[in-house]
Amino acid sequence: MDVNGTVAEGFEPVREAFVRNFEVLGERGAAVAVYRDGRRVVDLWAGTKDVDGTKDVDGTKDVDGTADSAPWERGTAQIVRSATKGVAAAALLLLHQRGLLDLDAPVGEYWPEFKAVGKERVLVRHVLSHRAGLPILDRPLTPEEALDPLRGAEAVARQALVWEPGTDHGYHALTYGWLLGELVRRVTGRGVGDWIAEEIAGPVGADLWVGLPAAEAGRVGRSGRVEAPGNAGGLRSRPKRSVTEAYDDPASLTRRAFAAITPFPDQNDPAYRAASLPATNGIATAEGLARFYASLVGEVGGGPRLFTPGTLAAARAEESAGPDRVLVINTRFGLGYMLHGSASPFLDAGSFGHPGRGGSLGFADPESGIAFGYVTNGFSKTVTADPRAQALVRGVRAAL
Repeated sequence: MDVNGTVAEGFEPVREAFVRNFEVLGERGAAVAVYRDGRRVVDLWAGTKDVDGTKDVDGTKDVDGTADSAPWERGTAQIVRSATKGVAAAALLLLHQRGLLDLDAPVGEYWPEFKAVGKERVLVRHVLSHRAGLPILDRPLTPEEALDPLRGAEAVARQALVWEPGTDHGYHALTYGWLLGELVRRVTGRGVGDWIAEEIAGPVGADLWVGLPAAEAGRVGRSGRVEAPGNAGGLRSRPKRSVTEAYDDPASLTRRAFAAITPFPDQNDPAYRAASLPATNGIATAEGLARFYASLVGEVGGGPRLFTPGTLAAARAEESAGPDRVLVINTRFGLGYMLHGSASPFLDAGSFGHPGRGGSLGFADPESGIAFGYVTNGFSKTVTADPRAQALVRGVRAAL
């Protein structure tokens, strides 16, 4: 495997894990980046830009009919699915930090239409911690409707509660994006993708987007499903109800939460990538994702530190823990971020971040000064703990 990039002395275990992901775990194209105390210590990439490509770029098709693909290069980006949520959460927390948003205020204070059908008691805090009771839409959006952020917000405003807000938690897989995005729009007058570009990605110099600009489209590879050898699980089921049963049951909250857009859009469609869906369609380089998390906890390259100590403490203080009504496993959430635990192991007890379904991962661990980003073009069946990402995290742990 031809691996490009560099690792600082002592971080060789990350490179070894990265190589093994290609040799053993079916990786096609990927990158990983790690910062420590604001300094980049790992920056690796390998494979092909497109999941369905090959490494011999000669302008022809291989005998199996697959097209050749350009190699993964420095700056190649990929869609990161729900790892987007960690970036989007920073928008609400920064608005709170600036005194523009009260986390304990009702959502309806900023968005009056939202108060319909008994949602007056949903707080901004509930949105961030997956306690709002709105993980589903009774009438799913079509792909065309989903690309219009106003349609998604309108649908959530009409939706009745599944549980009393604040009394339980369950992963808001898709509705999270419309809830968060509309709050940003109501408070700032700007779309959440524009706000992230201007207030987060731009100032810290991170290559990440929620709503891909046309000028950057050529950097993004095609993604797709891959079948990793062996058990590519990563979810643990609760007794008496397996994860498989929950995903197979059309009436379950699990199935309905992930079906809030039906059918789900083609993630390689330029229109989907250009839309602003802050729960699912962020696009980033591994370096950009790691740099973002490094900037939450410290300065990077002279750029600003985004979170004050108080905001950082709020982001990773446990708000939700235990059986998740949607994912059907035990999960832990702070304000907008998953916390280290069995469902999504990060580096250590104080780590916070967010995985993307099928592979990608970003997180920070303030105690060790580590910030981590991993992106891939090959999506496995995992939801929260992909074996490839976990192998790289173990490599980081071994280096410390």
